[in-house]
Amino acid sequence: MKRAEIIAVGTELLLGQIANTNAQFLAKHLSTLGYHHHFQTVVGDNSERLKSALEIASTRSDLIILTGGLGPTKDDLTKEVVSEFVNESLVYHDQSLQYIEQFFIKVNRPMTENNKKQALVINNAHVLLNKNGMAPGMVYEVSDKQFVLLPGPPKEMIPMVENELIPYFLKGKEASTIISKELKFFGIGESILETQILDLLETQSNPTIAPLASEGEVMLRITANAINEKEALKLIAQAEEKIRERVGQFIYGTNGDNLFIVLSRRLKELNLTLSAAESLTGGLFSKRMTDIPGNSSIFKGSVVCYSNEMKQNLLNVPKEILTNNGAVSAECAKSLVENIQSLTDSHISISFTGEAGPSTLEDVPVGKVFIGMKIGKLDPVIKEFQFSGSREQIRLSSVKNGANQLLKLINSSYESQDL
Repeated sequence: MKRAEIIAVGTELLLGQIANTNAQFLAKHLSTLGYHHHFQTVVGDNSERLKSALEIASTRSDLIILTGGLGPTKDDLTKEVVSEFVNESLVYHDQSLQYIEQFFIKVNRPMTENNKKQALVINNAHVLLNKNGMAPGMVYEVSDKQFVLLPGPPKEMIPMVENELIPYFLKGKEASTIISKELKFFGIGESILETQILDLLETQSNPTIAPLASEGEVMLRITANAINEKEALKLIAQAEEKIRERVGQFIYGTNGDNLFIVLSRRLKELNLTLSAAESLTGGLFSKRMTDIPGNSSIFKGSVVCYSNEMKQNLLNVPKEILTNNGAVSAECAKSLVENIQSLTDSHISISFTGEAGPSTLEDVPVGKVFIGMKIGKLDPVIKEFQFSGSREQIRLSSVKNGANQLLKLINSSYESQDL
């Protein structure tokens, strides 16, 4: 495979004022385009430093992608530096210039002269149309090197890559179909997962298998390159089967799934409703559920009972439980999950109580969490966890584990016909 690297241009990136999400997005696509991705560079809005970065990149990479610096101001200098580097002039791209002129007419604003600069492209470059902004992107090829220039704003860069750049790269290739499938894992660490499939990772060629850890989860992306979609999917299925044989019990979804989407889908399939009582999570579980469009049909609502007073007054947790066992207890989680189900008349309920830290009010360690779950008339199921990390990480671990445990409980209960 050829080598690729990304150069992100912008002083705001160096100063940490914005995150370099463009590089993250591009990195995910490079392997599917047939490139090894070895280097990333961030350089400020300085022509000499950018030229130096180009010189270094040209000695070690076949594809150099630059993002940012295509705008109308003086510090937008990417295409000027690249054009000088490849010894080409800048010329106006008529279609882009007309688009920019029409935009200012449409919004009834005068077009300043510097806005014309955005329509300049490197002579002899393939132009990538910008349908979500003004400055076009471009691909310039010289001998065995390719230079790709993309706008900085993600709302412009992402659709340009998906709709313009990728089709351009794939055009005319014999293996013209590249397809990826993501397997989503929960309940297994990245290192253990890698150990279980190490031989598959070490011998991979086509398809490739790439692990990625994020927020307590692990994802495997399987990417196949074939002459058509059917053959690519066949290669993916063969690799997926081997992975599922070893660690399939930890796979909860694929591609765009997350735990809350999968849980919501299952509830809709079974025509079930859900409610939640949240203490330490402060409504985070409810937010994740209501972030999903259409969930009003299955999510009845929740009560955020953060204080003991609200636990008593809103959800009738007996004072004796709070006094004798404490709010962070299995008994409190049981009372909460029973009473929220009764209050909302939902088929299923879940409760969260625990200590997110950084200090603790009760005689329990930070990260101690109890999650209660109740399905229909069945007895409540209480799970105890000891999480670590920051306050935010403990809260996120709580709601993700809650969704995962609830999904497992629903599946096991309905498969065994307990309901």
